[in-house]
Amino acid sequence: MTDDLGVSPMQDALAGVRVLDFSAVMAGPYATRMLADLGADVIKVESMEGDQVRARPPLREGHSTYFGHLNAGKRSIALNLKSPDAVALIEGMVPRFDVVMENFRPGVMKRLGLDYAALSKINPRLIYCSISGYGQTGPRALDPAYAPVVHASSGFDMVNMDYQDGAADRPANSGIFIADVLGGTHAFGAIQAALYQREKTGRGQFIDLSMMEAMTGMLVFETQQAQFPAPRRPIYTPLKTSDGFIMVAPTSPRNFEQLADAVGHPEWRDDPRFRTNADRNANWATLLALAEEWTIERPALEAERILSQHGVPCARYREVAELLDDPQMAARGAFATISDAAGEYRVTNPPFRMSASRTEARDLVAGLGEHGGEVLAAELGLDEPAITALRASGALG
Repeated sequence: MTDDLGVSPMQDALAGVRVLDFSAVMAGPYATRMLADLGADVIKVESMEGDQVRARPPLREGHSTYFGHLNAGKRSIALNLKSPDAVALIEGMVPRFDVVMENFRPGVMKRLGLDYAALSKINPRLIYCSISGYGQTGPRALDPAYAPVVHASSGFDMVNMDYQDGAADRPANSGIFIADVLGGTHAFGAIQAALYQREKTGRGQFIDLSMMEAMTGMLVFETQQAQFPAPRRPIYTPLKTSDGFIMVAPTSPRNFEQLADAVGHPEWRDDPRFRTNADRNANWATLLALAEEWTIERPALEAERILSQHGVPCARYREVAELLDDPQMAARGAFATISDAAGEYRVTNPPFRMSASRTEARDLVAGLGEHGGEVLAAELGLDEPAITALRASGALG
């Protein structure tokens, strides 16, 4: 079907894909949020207490925008998975779903009777994704691992410290959970690949995703340098301005020439320290120090404007709050407005756009167990007395 202009309307790439999401906190919810953004029907299966992120700030009238950011577009059912009745409900629903996501410590789902081996017998087409710190196998599989722990264990933090050139006496403090986001992103991609393969084979499969391996996979140069010692590549350092900092990255020969022109030093082109790419790499710190003599005399915004006009890759350092009203982000539709019981707020959309598919956060932030009754009625045909009995037994929240 097309509109009056002959253009196909935007559709949901994952329309019809159904997900039972047992995950909590960040890595798993990040992956399933992206699935929901593309139109998958995601049922968030929470404990009776709910995902702990529901209680984390920012809070408005008891509602967490942090939680909403990670879980927009999902419906919620609260179950006591230690109850045989709750497990039986899941077993009854599994044939109607395509994907199961969980990020418990390895072994937890097996103890509950809800691991891949058990559920794939019920639904051989099931795609089952487990995210954990170190993977489901190996000597560290059972070690507890949150993102900061994985950062330390993966080598990432020590690499980053090494890049400070002795300016730090310990690895940097950690507050951005890269391993969670990276693990969730890889899970999102792996699930797409498994869905595609299922179209050809008719069978699902198990996805064992290690956040440790996701982090290590990000260290491309460093992995090779550890095997084959090589000169360290140039380090990109912030340059001071009169009111902040700016990042300047004159990596190519053309970029270097543009930088020399922008700062009023065309003679740098013939300086033996900078004549070739090898010369510039050997004297990289000197080049940036000279550039800083120019940037420190100007506000960051002015330095950015002049350098950009000359084609030099650069950006002033900004606070996240500035991005909320950034023209580039607005032009791209980088944020979506969603709402919960306390009001509206903005969350990020996926960083990609598709010409024929919607890629955006859906305006639904479920209360804990909000959809339990409707899900069980629709999936299993349970009537109100049966649902009331499940609540009374403590199986359903």
